[in-house]
Amino acid sequence: MQHQYSLVQREEEREMFGLIADQGVGSMPWSPLAAGLVTRPWGDRSTTRAKDNPTTDFAGRPLFLESDKATVDEVEKIAGVHGVSMATVAMAWVLRNARVTSPIVGATKPKHLTDAVAALDLKLSDSEAAALEAPYTPRLPTYFA
Repeated sequence: MQHQYSLVQREEEREMFGLIADQGVGSMPWSPLAAGLVTRPWGDRSTTRAKDNPTTDFAGRPLFLESDKATVDEVEKIAGVHGVSMATVAMAWVLRNARVTSPIVGATKPKHLTDAVAALDLKLSDSEAAALEAPYTPRLPTYFA
């Protein structure tokens, strides 16, 4: 199954992950870094991507919520503890999910691949994962008709 899944878009956990586990289907999430939201400190709009990113999908549903700030802040904190990029922490969290077969990495720079590969070696503790998950706010899925 190909679906959206990241620290700030976890709606697939409600039903689909249980279904694919039952049916033996793999998961290939797209946007595991939430279009870069979880790869830089909150409010950092210094990259071209950050400046150009839309705030809603084509149906007007918000892509990000103000409550996501707490998640991004936690990613930044854990990245500092481990001495890795925020992208590596966010990808390591996605990879922690046993239902995830392989996330889709939309690399546009060599560093994006380096960060993704580094996530394979970063083992988040249960308390770190819980801290990353705690601020999550349920939302409508985005980018569907």
